[in-house]
Amino acid sequence: MKRYEVIIVGAGPSGLSAAIEAAKRGVKVIVFDENEKPGGQLFKQIHKFFGSKEHHAKVRGFRIGDELLEEAAKLGVEVVLNATVVGLYSDKEVVVKIDESIHHYKGDTVIIATGAAENMVTFPGWTLPGVIGAGAAQTMMNLHGIQPGKKILMLGSGNVGLVVSFQLIQAGCEVVAIVDAAPRVGGYGVHAAKVARTGVPFYLSHTIKEVSGEDCVTGVTINEVDEHFTPIPGSEKTFDVDTVCLAVGLSPMSQLLKMAGCEMEDNPKRGGQVPIVDEYGQCSVDGIFAVGDVSGIEEASSAMIEGKMAGVCVSEYLGYIDEAEKKEELAKFDKDLSSLRQGMFAPENRGKVIEKTEEGIDISKNLLRNGFVADDEIERFPGVVHKVGVHPVIECTQNIPCNPCQDACSKGCISIGNNITCLPFVKDDSQCINCGMCVANCSGQAIFLVDEDLGDGSATVTLPYEFTPLPEVGTKGFGLSRSGEKICEAEVVSIKSVKAFDHTNLLTMKVPKEYAMKARFFKCS
Repeated sequence: MKRYEVIIVGAGPSGLSAAIEAAKRGVKVIVFDENEKPGGQLFKQIHKFFGSKEHHAKVRGFRIGDELLEEAAKLGVEVVLNATVVGLYSDKEVVVKIDESIHHYKGDTVIIATGAAENMVTFPGWTLPGVIGAGAAQTMMNLHGIQPGKKILMLGSGNVGLVVSFQLIQAGCEVVAIVDAAPRVGGYGVHAAKVARTGVPFYLSHTIKEVSGEDCVTGVTINEVDEHFTPIPGSEKTFDVDTVCLAVGLSPMSQLLKMAGCEMEDNPKRGGQVPIVDEYGQCSVDGIFAVGDVSGIEEASSAMIEGKMAGVCVSEYLGYIDEAEKKEELAKFDKDLSSLRQGMFAPENRGKVIEKTEEGIDISKNLLRNGFVADDEIERFPGVVHKVGVHPVIECTQNIPCNPCQDACSKGCISIGNNITCLPFVKDDSQCINCGMCVANCSGQAIFLVDEDLGDGSATVTLPYEFTPLPEVGTKGFGLSRSGEKICEAEVVSIKSVKAFDHTNLLTMKVPKEYAMKARFFKCS
């Protein structure tokens, strides 16, 4: 039986982060993962992360995965793939199935970073080919380059449902609707807004009644539900689709921890059956830690910090650092984690209806109900300003932990304020140089560069554009509103694609000046 100082189960963001922190201090680490590629969910994530630059903000998930793997390899971390851990015992014995053989390992410490599994819901037709999880759709698109379907309905308006819907559109699929039984959008407003302006309708307080088809999905019927989630007779709506995508939450994969005798609890706010852990992830069984989604569903950025904390803790547990160094390191990570757990979407706010921002501004009810901020609501947010010449318009309307726009502007035009969750604003005395870095760096694609009056009755709007084929200069089409409605004629007058934008193209369209503050997407004729 081979012995390791640290055995880590799961080579995702939290597991790799834990391995790196321990290996930095000289600890001998081995990581097991059942997949053929390490990195967990990161290599499905083609969008840019939120947070600050210390938390990989504005970096696409798959690039973060590459960085973690490279660092782990340099530190000598051993990663074993296609290795399924089938057993974990209280004496920290780990049983692993590799190929067709069973292997036994003994760890002085064990870190479980197995992540979470997609939830499913049942309805007539749910077993038909074409009903898939959102994570499966991401795998098909972003790892294998395969469209999950042509016409797709998404069930679930949390961040997963919103992000995957946008990626489906990027892959050339038509998303016919986003449906959710809840009465309000569950994910970040900026994610909802970028989907809505492409023309995807939201059906809140709706759920799937049935999926039709003999051998595969050919259609789906939804109906409205009342405040008790009871279907309302006569409210049915039917869509012709070939795919139904489910984004209805995640459940921690905590079975190994339960097998090891760790004390567990059923905690809906953390995602279901989770281990009872201390503030640094140690379970009730001495020397066993749980990090990432297995201990509570959160964002990948938080999972990475939790992994780092566990890496520091096992280093002290094994005698590689002293208590003072441990406390010093953990204090830094505590601060980082605290900043990511602030704002409207903080863990303690789950399930609550937030009516005002931290600044005392009324939350957009239209955003929560329909996925976009209405024209009569948008002007009340501090990033939406009017100036002569080109200037940024920041349509960030919720308190989420993110600030790359502030760091992106070399002229200091944009400020977040003292708290990473504050709404960004444009400084009064600033002078925009139209470089576009703020547009390209905004993880929520919520910043536009606007020249409200060119002097000839027209205006220009520069927006982030991540679709193919890329329109050419001179292409005529339509400006779409925040709801995705065609509101004016538009012409592409500039396309900027530079390495610093990291595949976010900047499309500038010319529109009638009365639509400068309303046109937010371009569609070819």
